[in-house]
Amino acid sequence: MMDRTWTLAMANEQVLTRSMEGPVAHVRLSRPDVRNAFNAGLITALTAAFEEIGKDDAVRAVVLSGEGKVFCGGADISWMRSSLDLSYEENVEDAKRMSDMFRAIDRCPKPVIARIHGAALGGGAGLAAVCDIAVAGAETVFGFTEVKLGIIPAVISPFVLAKIGVSHARALFLTGERFDAKRAHHIGLVHEVVVGDTLDVCIERIVNEILSAGPQAVAAAKALVPRVQASGYDDSRGLTAEAIAERRASAEGQEGLRAFLERRKAGWIA
Repeated sequence: MMDRTWTLAMANEQVLTRSMEGPVAHVRLSRPDVRNAFNAGLITALTAAFEEIGKDDAVRAVVLSGEGKVFCGGADISWMRSSLDLSYEENVEDAKRMSDMFRAIDRCPKPVIARIHGAALGGGAGLAAVCDIAVAGAETVFGFTEVKLGIIPAVISPFVLAKIGVSHARALFLTGERFDAKRAHHIGLVHEVVVGDTLDVCIERIVNEILSAGPQAVAAAKALVPRVQASGYDDSRGLTAEAIAERRASAEGQEGLRAFLERRKAGWIA
């Protein structure tokens, strides 16, 4: 498969770069001069990119990263300043657009891996929460810092609560304190913390694990998690029985089981 690169720009500003390396899509926040901070252009571009990737059968994994010294420093100061002039109704619509961006990443049927370095603050920490797998450099600083500005981490809260739980969210939302990668790992915000220049080595290992699995099974497993989480046992009993039966009867499931029994590689493994 030929590698491809797209640059998404809004108002003459490069905000996002998307590239393909074989079956892996790389989405990179491309506003390094402002610590890859969110503005309307970046939010629009991220939403569109993940909606498109979700429909692309050639993509089997996505790596989300940030250009420059940090992953994402939160909201752009100029963008926040402009919100001072918005009405209540305009602020509601603005927040809904950002929520739609997080939902597009959350619902993307491809596994999304966050490559986090430098800092992930405010909405940047929200990005860490919404990705399926998050890997951070040991030097990374995290924080749900909104209360320091007199606002709250409202839009990201559904995704953060699902990731770290109520107890940690209450402690970190209310203080707005910054915390290190070790604590982020302890509370489940990130899954692995790496030292030095091994971040990309770790990402590559995770991608290879994903590529060794059935692509349809991976998408089905991702979709299963929120459905089971939202169900009681009585509902989940039938839901999970139907889900595994569907996979066992599928062409991919049949191929995977036969390959295992015949001690050979499954057809989706290069």
